[in-house]
Amino acid sequence: MPLIEVDNLCKHYFLGGGRVEALRGVSFCIDRGEFVALVGPSGSGKSTLMNTLGCLDRPTSGTYQLDGEDVAGATADQRAHLRNSHLGFVFQNFNLLARTTAVENVELPLVYSRGVSARERRRRATEALREVGLADRLDHHPAQLSGGQQQRVAIARALVNEPSILMGDEPTGNLDSRTGADVIALLRKLNVDRSLTVVLVTHDQQVARHADRTIVLRDGLIVADTTSFAEAKAALEADQPAAEPRS
Repeated sequence: MPLIEVDNLCKHYFLGGGRVEALRGVSFCIDRGEFVALVGPSGSGKSTLMNTLGCLDRPTSGTYQLDGEDVAGATADQRAHLRNSHLGFVFQNFNLLARTTAVENVELPLVYSRGVSARERRRRATEALREVGLADRLDHHPAQLSGGQQQRVAIARALVNEPSILMGDEPTGNLDSRTGADVIALLRKLNVDRSLTVVLVTHDQQVARHADRTIVLRDGLIVADTTSFAEAKAALEADQPAAEPRS
């Protein structure tokens, strides 16, 4: 059974008095252990799709199954439970607490987990930072860390609840190319070592090149779903309207 399964997913909303069709019938599956990049131009629907996959928003119509559980029809509390059970998030802006040390930042998701003692929180946070190469930065505050180190802290925080899926929203967007490549190499290592499913939204073709599979969106539709980066690149660069969704 796929870990993620979406079928004919649509998301509409109203903006400035007009209706925006952000997703117009999106269907695909993601298996455990895949490394998938979601790419497309601005306004293509990739961020809306990521929010839906991340249980942050509900689709207007269509179905979404996460590890066999219905997300499309879930309540806000049910979606929160699914997020805590399955998902870890990494963002472009790191989203670390400035007055909190690295290890305390990583501990935060565990504060909301029942039955996890302070000692166990510290142990797990320390281990997560060790795994991302920051065992010697536990007591450093974000201002004392480089951008790449801050993103590694954010990755450790995403890992501390032992999710089955890591979702990244432009995780290299605020990093220089070399540091960004190091972060993607770390995500690939976690993908291989942990069999961790990784789903990234990115506008950077060099980031997408490292994925096993690339899903290209345009105008709220999938125009390519391929394991060939050359095919994905061609779809990205093609100046043509997206195909209409199936009825």
